[in-house]
Amino acid sequence: MAETIFKKIIDREIPADIVYEDDLCIAFHDVQPQAPVHVLLIPKREIENVAALTESDRDLAGHLLVKVHEVAKLLNLESGYRIVANCGRDGGQSVDHLHIHILGGRSLTWPPG
Repeated sequence: MAETIFKKIIDREIPADIVYEDDLCIAFHDVQPQAPVHVLLIPKREIENVAALTESDRDLAGHLLVKVHEVAKLLNLESGYRIVANCGRDGGQSVDHLHIHILGGRSLTWPPG
């Protein structure tokens, strides 16, 4: 897997507006926000996308989902939020490192697009 911009953020080679970090993941504001609040939550271990998760990633995947809500609380998204994990080019994935978008701060419509 080629080094991505997310790996450079994890390694502090490029700056990011970090809102949460622990040993397994990091969350930071998206540089091209699609809502008033738009944060990306990523694992520190390089995994291409949801389709690349294996049985051995079960604990990490669960950790990420639990942390989504913690990050949403930090961002004052008590009225609701949306999470999105794009998978592959046709799914809209632009960086080959698993990431969960946390979007909120306004009423979100359906379908998303």
